[in-house]
Amino acid sequence: MGRVITRTGARRALMASLFLTAAIAAPGSTRLAAGDQSGKLLAAPKQTSPTARSPSSVLTPPPAGSLLHGVYPAGPTGQEHEITPESLREYERLAGKSAAWVYFSSNWYASRSFPVATAAWIREAGSVPYIRLMLRSDAAQWHAEPFFTLDHIAEGDFDSDLHTWMAAARDFGTPILAEYGTEVNGEWFPWNGAWNGGGRADGLGDAGKPDGPERFRQTYRHIIAIARQEQATNVVWVFHVSSQDLPDSDWNRFERYYPGDDWIDWLAVSVYGAQTPMEGGWPSFRRLMDSDYRRLVELAPTKPIILAEFGVTQGNPRGDQAAWADRALADIVGMRWPRLIGFAWWNEAFPNDSDPAHDTTMRLQDNPALAAVFQRWVAAQPSVLGTLSAPGR
Repeated sequence: MGRVITRTGARRALMASLFLTAAIAAPGSTRLAAGDQSGKLLAAPKQTSPTARSPSSVLTPPPAGSLLHGVYPAGPTGQEHEITPESLREYERLAGKSAAWVYFSSNWYASRSFPVATAAWIREAGSVPYIRLMLRSDAAQWHAEPFFTLDHIAEGDFDSDLHTWMAAARDFGTPILAEYGTEVNGEWFPWNGAWNGGGRADGLGDAGKPDGPERFRQTYRHIIAIARQEQATNVVWVFHVSSQDLPDSDWNRFERYYPGDDWIDWLAVSVYGAQTPMEGGWPSFRRLMDSDYRRLVELAPTKPIILAEFGVTQGNPRGDQAAWADRALADIVGMRWPRLIGFAWWNEAFPNDSDPAHDTTMRLQDNPALAAVFQRWVAAQPSVLGTLSAPGR
């Protein structure tokens, strides 16, 4: 989650900074100059072969007419890598159905290790771990990455850490969903092209393509290539975009960031309504999803599509949270978008400033009317599934 309105806030930025020094100084990677910027024009890294492709059959899509139900169940600290079994159980109780996948972050400012403990309890709970691989120095948004830059990743400066992470993912032994470059077409995250060469077309291998998206494609391919070298074939790789191209420029359209069918197994999109009580608009879920879905289908006609994140806050005077969710879920469950195979609510609350009236909450726990919507469209619908199976299971 994250777009025009940052969701991390001062509280999260402060908490994240406590992890930064230890994480950057961690052994296993080349130490880089803190002043290096990811937009620096360096020599193009070696191209990576797409051979030994990870099979997309690691996880079986649901039967036609069915949908998988997932969630991001925020924990009490607000850190995306610190979700808890209790937060998952409380969400599932109110939604009335278990989660097929549970979404969380592997934040490298906290640890570069594979998050085996969190992944293990998610598996014990009967769900598939869905891991956002977040190579970043802090949780703050809207700034260039000073350390885990696209160039440094693609040129191999963190290969030791990535090999270790992928080997641990392989040894986990059961299916995992994973993504790098969450909401890549959104400027709030440092892997967006705006921080990495933008629309220039003179700094990398293909002079006819904008450098920012090209730099990202090379980096994501490099990460997946390492997973394949480690034979982490239990990992399903997801390409995850935002419903907003920001900057709203042709060079930043999400299609330009796509690593290619040989690298990606599933496509994903985030679609949010108002994220704070102060936000001036009330975006229509249907309008946004209609546009995103059409573009995703055209981008990769054979790939499954998931709604990796959706949500809207309570307390905005421009609209009703439960009514927005009701309309969205009616369209989702009604299969308005037939290639869609699953959806996940972002179940979190967080402050935006010192005024509690400005707090965002998307939690089912905080609005009985919202929980009732999920009872109607999730719990009571046989077509909405709470398990995600592997072949032969």
